[in-house]
Amino acid sequence: MADVRVTYDKVANAAYVYFTEPQLRVKSARTYPCDPVDVDGMINLDFDEQGRLIGVEVLAASSKLPAYLLQSAERLDDEDA
Repeated sequence: MADVRVTYDKVANAAYVYFTEPQLRVKSARTYPCDPVDVDGMINLDFDEQGRLIGVEVLAASSKLPAYLLQSAERLDDEDA
């Protein structure tokens, strides 16, 4: 099973799911915003220069992602917030 890095900022209620190798720092060349009406929120897909999906940003993450995923995510905020 592949390890997928997930970061979460509870204050911003935003999560990011990385689809790149953890040691690599791949820059996004293009972001595709999903229709907020269709997904009842905001989800952005990030692609690299070759058009490969490298990550997904999820806003309003607590209503879009399972609680266990957010609880195990790398925190970007003060966990006591």
